Amino acid sequence: MITRIGSTCYRHRWVTVLSWVVAVAALIMLWTRFGASASDNFGTSDPGQTLISQHFPRSHGDSMQLAIRSQQRVDASRLGNTLTQFRDAPYVTGLSPLTVSRDGHIAFTTIQFDIKSVPSGEAKTLIADAKSASGNGITYSLGGPAIDQAETAYGGSSNGIGVGAAAIVLLIAFGSLLAMGLPIATALMGIGSGLSLIALLGHVFPAPSFSAIIAAMIGLGVGVDYALFIVTRFREELRAGTAAPDAIAVAMRTAGKSVLTAGTTVVIGMMGLLVLRQQLLTGVAVAAAATVAMTVLASLTLLPALLGFTGTRLAKPSRFARRKVRGTDGNPRYAAKWAGVIQRHPVAAASLSAVAVLALAAPVLAMKMTLPDESAMPRSTMAYQSYQTLSDGFGPGFNAPVIVVGDSRVDGQALAAKIAHTPGVAAVTPLVVSADHHAVMMTAFPTTNEQNPATNALVNKLKAELPAGAYVTGQNAGAVAFEDLVAQRLPWLIAVVVGLSMILLTIVFRSVVIAVKAAVMNLLSITAAYGVLTAISQWGWGGKLFGFPEHVPVATWVPMFLFVILFGLSMDYEVFLLSRIREEWDSSGDNARSVTRGLTSTMRVITAAAAIMIVVFLSFVGTPDVAVKQIGLGLAVAVLVDATVVRLVLVPAVMELLGKANWWMPYWMWRLLGPAHSSAVSGTDRARETAALH
Repeated sequence: MITRIGSTCYRHRWVTVLSWVVAVAALIMLWTRFGASASDNFGTSDPGQTLISQHFPRSHGDSMQLAIRSQQRVDASRLGNTLTQFRDAPYVTGLSPLTVSRDGHIAFTTIQFDIKSVPSGEAKTLIADAKSASGNGITYSLGGPAIDQAETAYGGSSNGIGVGAAAIVLLIAFGSLLAMGLPIATALMGIGSGLSLIALLGHVFPAPSFSAIIAAMIGLGVGVDYALFIVTRFREELRAGTAAPDAIAVAMRTAGKSVLTAGTTVVIGMMGLLVLRQQLLTGVAVAAAATVAMTVLASLTLLPALLGFTGTRLAKPSRFARRKVRGTDGNPRYAAKWAGVIQRHPVAAASLSAVAVLALAAPVLAMKMTLPDESAMPRSTMAYQSYQTLSDGFGPGFNAPVIVVGDSRVDGQALAAKIAHTPGVAAVTPLVVSADHHAVMMTAFPTTNEQNPATNALVNKLKAELPAGAYVTGQNAGAVAFEDLVAQRLPWLIAVVVGLSMILLTIVFRSVVIAVKAAVMNLLSITAAYGVLTAISQWGWGGKLFGFPEHVPVATWVPMFLFVILFGLSMDYEVFLLSRIREEWDSSGDNARSVTRGLTSTMRVITAAAAIMIVVFLSFVGTPDVAVKQIGLGLAVAVLVDATVVRLVLVPAVMELLGKANWWMPYWMWRLLGPAHSSAVSGTDRARETAALH
């Protein structure tokens, strides 16, 4: 089927290309006119917020903290004009009474809005107002989710840097502007259509604001790699003397099948997030899966059409290639030498590579997870200045307020006294009674900041000890509830993703051993990425090089996203390598030769593909958002480890040691699934596969 699709698109290249252009243009137009806006709420049931919306309507919308630092003691009369300016701003319903620190030099007021999310443009206007009002010994700074988003908007120049870096790697790998341009064009068309679908699907599956950058990051990496695999195989066939139409057929039957398998695995990994049954994560999963699916579709349809316009020009030697480094089979001699080393010393290669991966993974034992707060923001931002000001004046727990709200069944004064005497609580605000006298509300400030695990423990303790009718709510409580949800359901996520991927690989390669080995290797790569990320972000080893402002715990959702993304991405190289090894095994039945030839023929393209992903992912480390930095760094590290230590050393060494056992599968399963090749397979090949089963 894949061969027929590719050949049809090749023959009808003009129709295929024009169809893609029209379809992408239409999707982009629909995106701009009917696209859904981002939704950053956690989507969990919160009875506390329900009470606030019913009885404290003026406190139901978004809010900001206006922090004030004065060289002299704070004098409300000197602040009158500035406070009035903020009180009269759009969407503002009012300002809370001014709260002054004990030393009198720091104060704050809460700006309350009547909308759930302040627009980025309005937030930037307020930031500019705070800067212009500062002076004469007084500094104003704003903090809050809207300020954070306005100052560290997702995306930016990272996508452009990633595309440029990928183009350079492709140019070096192929030595041809034509061969470089085809994967880039294919990936961009796939990403463009995918991002448009995200906005349209957002009406059904609301996606958070960072979903687009996650989808673009993954789509760019896999889109270029998938096209690279097909172009490389097409080029090999042309150089072997195969006619262009036949070369397309071979490339689609081999590399195209690998692309479909790898892309399906990535989609399975992302859709595994649905196991958590959490609105925010479901939106990200659908967004990323849609983008990957469109890049796969572009690789299997648009790319064959584009290759149809190139004729045999891709068969020309690379400008950077040197004939003396290539063997008789057209592959680099260093690849054959390396394969020989692994084949002669499989035990040493497997042992050393396994030790190296485990050493990188060791720091994961000390990983701490929490959602980043304003203390992790870049030092130049107003959000960090606001955090530092309030922390200096009111303690480190000021940025982690815990809102407690109760209905008419609750004795507010007694509850406030009880919370104030709870260990870990620094202070409690005066009790606020609703206008209808049917609800009370107060805010407790922990003694520790939001990133300290003790703050999470305090929130859970308050939840457990509150009387009937009282609820813990607010942004900090929502973050803790999200972390608890992840901890409870993460094992199910891992089990579903690993299980479905193993089933897919068993079907594709007709081998239980290959499926189990692939899952284990992928888990090793992912764990190594966790370890390196912990050492750099949390311990600060080289953190300044990657723009981490200080020792920052790993964001709660980062390990989960890394797992589902990397388990799929790791399969790209696994599938491409194993497909070539399986191809050789089907033709020769010699395991040693199959491993050697498979490794030799794929080493160069796997290295180039990995280099593309690494530079794409590292380009996102330059974004100001800490969680996005961690995602980009973790992905880059995992791909580096996976494509070098694991795929080029550990996998071939283990396969060499296992011998024909690599292709073992229970006889009943083989009878159920049938042989790995078509019904036209020769009797000799069928007998060889049957023998391998036993």
